[in-house]
Amino acid sequence: MEVAAAMAQYLTLDDMTLPTGKRARLYRLLYQHGPGNGTALFLPIDQGLEHGPVDFFPNPDSKDPEFQCQLALRGNYTGIVFQIGPAEKYMHAYAGRVPLVLKLNGKTTIPSDDEAFSPVCASVEDAVRLGADAVGYTLYVGSPAQGEDFQQFMDVRAEADTLGMPVIVWAYPRGAAIEEKGGRDSIYAVDYAARVACELGADVVKINLPKLDNLTALPKPYNTLADDEAAAVRRVVESAGKTLVLFSGGSKLGDEDLLAKAHLCMGAGATGLIFGRNMWQRPMEEALAISARIKTEVMAHYPRELRSV
Repeated sequence: MEVAAAMAQYLTLDDMTLPTGKRARLYRLLYQHGPGNGTALFLPIDQGLEHGPVDFFPNPDSKDPEFQCQLALRGNYTGIVFQIGPAEKYMHAYAGRVPLVLKLNGKTTIPSDDEAFSPVCASVEDAVRLGADAVGYTLYVGSPAQGEDFQQFMDVRAEADTLGMPVIVWAYPRGAAIEEKGGRDSIYAVDYAARVACELGADVVKINLPKLDNLTALPKPYNTLADDEAAAVRRVVESAGKTLVLFSGGSKLGDEDLLAKAHLCMGAGATGLIFGRNMWQRPMEEALAISARIKTEVMAHYPRELRSV
């Protein structure tokens, strides 16, 4: 079967009502960098704050952000994701050559996720000053601190709208209430998170691949779903509405498993992938090789064409 024949419906910039600044920046990301065909392959390196140095142990070279900058440049990624400190310290030499997504909030893993909340540590104005093409915001759906999170995000969204900056929401289900309803990566939780990002005004949402195990623990009607993996991913993409969807890579996978995951997500209608540890936990040449395979063996089969003008 031809890969393209299995494609779901997909969203493009033509389908979105975007102010000129946001559209211009998203166009640069999706059509002038990375795969360049309307799809995206981002390289996140916010794990140093979110997880600590532990993620760099499998590849000690990756502790130096120059490693990821070189990987993003040589691998022609859509963009690199940094917190404010590394963005200011390492991006000067790569400005204009590697698009920047500036993460505006973050937290450590030291406190429990029972009341997860990620405070703002940078501004949209910082992103403009640094030449970023998008900002990132982590939103913890279902956390007891959700109300404060919504309010904080509203302020970020308003500033981004004023300055024409696209907002990518990391929509992560967290908290005891989520765990009691099947867990943070269940189809119920991920589907809900995708919809919340749409409802709150995200331009792009980053989510994890939904899991279909332990369905009996999920609220109705999710506990009776007969979805396979592809149907579950399509369901989540559809719940995001007119919000572009990126799927995360999670923990490191083998090459073939990673390629299969990429095909699954893109074939179900996602705009792109945001793979961090799966890339920079590999030595440079291996990381470049798998990056090239994802672009040629996956992304090339799922172009997101714009209408001609």
